[in-house]
Amino acid sequence: MLGAGSLRGRLLRRLAAMLAILLVLGSLTTYRSARHAADVAYDRTLLASARDIADGLHTRDGRLRADIPYIALDSFAFDSEGRIFYQVIDPRGQLISGYENLPAAPQGTPRTEDYPALARFYTAEYQGQGVRVVSLLQPVTQPELNGMAEIRVAETLGARERLARNLLGDTLLHLGLSALAALLMVWYAVSAGLRPLERLREAVEERQPDDLRPLPQVAVQRELRPLVGALNHFTVRLRGLFERQTQFIADASHELRTPLAALKARLELGLRQQEAQAWREALADAVESVDRLTGLANRLLSLARIESGAHAIAEGGGESFDLTRLAREHGMALAPLAHARGVALALEAEQEVWITGDPTLLHELLNNLVDNAMAHARGNVVIRVAQPARLEVEDDGPGIPEEEREKVFERFYRRRQEGTGLGLAIVGEICSAHRARIELAQGELGGLRVRVSFPVDGDLP
Repeated sequence: MLGAGSLRGRLLRRLAAMLAILLVLGSLTTYRSARHAADVAYDRTLLASARDIADGLHTRDGRLRADIPYIALDSFAFDSEGRIFYQVIDPRGQLISGYENLPAAPQGTPRTEDYPALARFYTAEYQGQGVRVVSLLQPVTQPELNGMAEIRVAETLGARERLARNLLGDTLLHLGLSALAALLMVWYAVSAGLRPLERLREAVEERQPDDLRPLPQVAVQRELRPLVGALNHFTVRLRGLFERQTQFIADASHELRTPLAALKARLELGLRQQEAQAWREALADAVESVDRLTGLANRLLSLARIESGAHAIAEGGGESFDLTRLAREHGMALAPLAHARGVALALEAEQEVWITGDPTLLHELLNNLVDNAMAHARGNVVIRVAQPARLEVEDDGPGIPEEEREKVFERFYRRRQEGTGLGLAIVGEICSAHRARIELAQGELGGLRVRVSFPVDGDLP
């Protein structure tokens, strides 16, 4: 399996990434909030300074005068980064005190609703730097002068930005510490949550190689129970496979031991003879025994090949082919053998029948069915291919009694002494590999009819 890293590390990295995104979004929101808070605080101070200047306005000799109190500008003395500018304009629009060219409010600047005053706040540029300005209108009602005086007080933005940065820095520090604490708590929670997996790993590692019992009932979370169940199910199937292999090896050993012993006995008996004719007969018997052993070995190899073919089909390795063509080619290949045995071999197939599977295994299936039919037929064997996906092999032999039809698919089961007892067992294994259904019944010819129904579109017909 490819290395995928640590599950704990992956969870922590993803959580850290999400927290980092939240931290960035929180920083932007916090900076806006901090800047708004700084603007509110400094705007209030600006307005207070403008009011203090407005309180010092008076008329003398028909002209507006401004006595600037020290307290009006001293409010900002604690801030070394900021500079204060002010301007007093009389009702005639003439500058009577303060800095020249202090920018006026842009057209359409609304009056503030936060304070009970005829004031407007706006941001402008003065002497090459940004400033925040308050424009306060102060009524002047004197006999010699009547109208609205305007007091403008401006402050550079450095103090506000520093306050916003300080608030942002404090907030980020607290958020960062909170995120680190959250990661530590999550690390602890994930580690605690993964402990059942660790116990499960220990339970698996402590087992012996031949111990295929289900895993112990380790206390695991609900999400992990399907994994444990799948492992136990796999273990049960694996144990069943090993048991079948062990039984098969034992049966094969038993089946091979008898003909090998008989072959040895025949050869030893022939060696004791002095006549050439006796040696010839012994050798002929030995050749016949070797032929039977070769047939048995081939059948055993076929069973092993079926298992690998079934695995390939289960993983989608089957190919699509015409069952009618396969049956026709096989029938033509066996026609000389059938003629030699005195059997009429016929094929009934009207149209193409496409199925998905392993042609080599199905060739083996058809070979076993036809060979078994010719061995028991009195004179006729028929191969049929029909829709939707059905293969039949029928003979006119004695058939198989109904009570024995299930047993003939067992390995090494023989109704008579001759044969290996593996022919129909191989057929059954190939059908299982293709998820096909096999049925034995009495046919129209009076003998045995074997019907194999293959799945169509993933379902059994």
